[in-house]
Amino acid sequence: MRLRFFYQPVDDIEAAATFYREVLGLEEAWREGSTVAFDLPGSGAALMLDEDPSAGLGALFFVVPSVADFYRRNRASLSFLEEPRPIPPGLLARFTDPSGNVIRVMDDSTSVERSEELR
Repeated sequence: MRLRFFYQPVDDIEAAATFYREVLGLEEAWREGSTVAFDLPGSGAALMLDEDPSAGLGALFFVVPSVADFYRRNRASLSFLEEPRPIPPGLLARFTDPSGNVIRVMDDSTSVERSEELR
Protein backbone atom coordinates (compact mmCIF):
# COMPACT_ATOMS: atom_id res chain seq x y z
CA MET A 1 0.00 0.00 0.00
CA ARG A 2 1.39 3.40 -0.94
CA LEU A 3 -0.01 6.91 -0.68
CA ARG A 4 -1.29 8.14 -4.05
CA PHE A 5 -3.37 11.27 -3.23
CA PHE A 6 -4.20 13.56 -0.41
CA TYR A 7 -7.75 14.65 -1.23
CA GLN A 8 -8.76 18.22 -0.37
CA PRO A 9 -12.32 19.44 -1.03
CA VAL A 10 -12.53 23.13 -1.97
CA ASP A 11 -15.31 25.68 -2.50
CA ASP A 12 -13.85 27.29 -5.65
CA ILE A 13 -11.61 25.10 -7.81
CA GLU A 14 -10.11 27.96 -9.84
CA ALA A 15 -9.21 30.04 -6.77
CA ALA A 16 -7.75 26.98 -5.06
CA ALA A 17 -5.79 25.90 -8.15
CA THR A 18 -4.36 29.40 -8.52
CA PHE A 19 -3.32 29.43 -4.84
CA TYR A 20 -1.56 26.04 -4.96
CA ARG A 21 0.09 26.80 -8.32
CA GLU A 22 1.07 30.47 -7.91
CA VAL A 23 1.46 30.93 -4.15
CA LEU A 24 2.77 27.50 -3.13
CA GLY A 25 4.55 26.81 -6.42
CA LEU A 26 3.13 23.33 -7.03
CA GLU A 27 3.04 21.95 -10.56
CA GLU A 28 -0.35 20.95 -11.95
CA ALA A 29 -0.35 17.26 -12.92
CA TRP A 30 -3.82 16.89 -14.47
CA ARG A 31 -7.41 18.17 -14.57
CA GLU A 32 -10.71 16.37 -14.99
CA GLY A 33 -13.99 18.23 -14.57
CA SER A 34 -13.95 20.01 -11.21
CA THR A 35 -10.83 18.12 -10.05
CA VAL A 36 -7.23 19.34 -10.27
CA ALA A 37 -4.18 17.39 -9.11
CA PHE A 38 -0.77 18.79 -8.18
CA ASP A 39 2.45 16.81 -7.85
CA LEU A 40 3.95 16.86 -4.37
CA PRO A 41 7.70 16.98 -5.09
CA GLY A 42 9.78 14.13 -3.72
CA SER A 43 6.81 12.17 -2.42
CA GLY A 44 5.45 10.14 -5.33
CA ALA A 45 2.01 11.40 -4.25
CA ALA A 46 -0.26 14.22 -5.39
CA LEU A 47 -2.62 16.73 -3.86
CA MET A 48 -6.05 16.29 -5.44
CA LEU A 49 -8.40 19.28 -5.18
CA ASP A 50 -12.08 18.76 -5.90
CA GLU A 51 -14.85 21.34 -5.91
CA ASP A 52 -17.18 19.57 -3.51
CA PRO A 53 -18.07 21.66 -0.45
CA SER A 54 -20.21 18.81 0.90
CA ALA A 55 -17.27 16.38 1.00
CA GLY A 56 -16.22 17.31 4.53
CA LEU A 57 -12.61 16.91 5.53
CA GLY A 58 -9.69 15.81 3.41
CA ALA A 59 -8.82 12.16 2.99
CA LEU A 60 -5.98 9.85 2.03
CA PHE A 61 -6.00 7.67 -1.09
CA PHE A 62 -3.77 4.60 -1.02
CA VAL A 63 -2.95 2.41 -4.01
CA VAL A 64 -3.18 -1.34 -3.60
CA PRO A 65 -2.50 -3.99 -6.26
CA SER A 66 -6.17 -5.04 -6.35
CA VAL A 67 -9.08 -3.37 -4.59
CA ALA A 68 -11.17 -6.49 -5.17
CA ASP A 69 -8.60 -8.63 -3.33
CA PHE A 70 -8.17 -6.03 -0.55
CA TYR A 71 -11.93 -5.87 -0.06
CA ARG A 72 -12.31 -9.66 -0.06
CA ARG A 73 -9.48 -10.12 2.51
CA ASN A 74 -10.61 -7.30 4.81
CA ARG A 75 -14.39 -6.94 4.57
CA ALA A 76 -14.91 -8.81 7.86
CA SER A 77 -12.36 -6.75 9.80
CA LEU A 78 -12.73 -3.24 8.32
CA SER A 79 -15.76 -0.97 8.33
CA PHE A 80 -16.35 -0.49 4.59
CA LEU A 81 -18.78 2.28 3.65
CA GLU A 82 -19.83 0.53 0.43
CA GLU A 83 -18.69 -2.16 -1.96
CA PRO A 84 -15.84 -1.20 -4.33
CA ARG A 85 -16.92 0.86 -7.31
CA PRO A 86 -15.36 1.74 -10.66
CA ILE A 87 -13.49 5.03 -11.03
CA PRO A 88 -10.89 6.16 -13.52
CA PRO A 89 -8.46 4.33 -13.59
CA GLY A 90 -9.80 1.24 -11.75
CA LEU A 91 -11.70 0.45 -8.55
CA LEU A 92 -12.17 2.43 -5.33
CA ALA A 93 -13.24 1.31 -1.86
CA ARG A 94 -13.80 3.41 1.26
CA PHE A 95 -13.55 2.31 4.88
CA THR A 96 -13.11 4.01 8.24
CA ASP A 97 -10.39 3.81 10.85
CA PRO A 98 -11.28 3.39 14.56
CA SER A 99 -11.81 7.17 14.88
CA GLY A 100 -14.20 7.32 11.94
CA ASN A 101 -11.75 8.89 9.47
CA VAL A 102 -12.41 7.82 5.90
CA ILE A 103 -9.58 6.00 4.13
CA ARG A 104 -9.76 5.24 0.43
CA VAL A 105 -7.96 2.47 -1.46
CA MET A 106 -7.75 2.40 -5.22
CA ASP A 107 -6.10 0.37 -7.94
CA ASP A 108 -4.99 1.02 -11.48
CA SER A 109 -6.88 -1.85 -13.04
CA THR A 110 -8.33 0.46 -15.77
CA SER A 111 -10.96 -2.19 -16.30
CA VAL A 112 -14.53 -2.07 -15.03
CA GLU A 113 -14.60 -5.85 -15.48
CA ARG A 114 -12.43 -6.17 -12.36
CA SER A 115 -15.58 -5.42 -10.36
CA GLU A 116 -16.76 -8.91 -11.34
CA GLU A 117 -13.98 -10.27 -9.11
CA LEU A 118 -15.97 -9.14 -6.06
CA ARG A 119 -18.50 -11.91 -6.50
